[in-house]
Amino acid sequence: MAVNNRKVPLRKCAATGQMFPKKDMIRIVRTKEGEISVDLTGKKSGRGTYVSKSEAAVEKAQSTRAIESQLGSAVPEQVYADLLHAIRREAIK
Repeated sequence: MAVNNRKVPLRKCAATGQMFPKKDMIRIVRTKEGEISVDLTGKKSGRGTYVSKSEAAVEKAQSTRAIESQLGSAVPEQVYADLLHAIRREAIK
């Protein structure tokens, strides 16, 4: 029986403050040009923050402006719509 000693990378949800494995989170990134977008790959360059993959967390992040304070920039409504779409699409799988 093999023992897996690899550390699981954890990230803090901007909305709830809870720690989750990175693979259970969605990254939102602000590029150097100031564009804010959902980063499903987790590899885009720029300032990033994470939200857990739940509609409640996205709604809380939107109402408390948690992502805006993390990224230091206004977040377009389309980013929240993209987050909800990604969560719903994954729930179907």
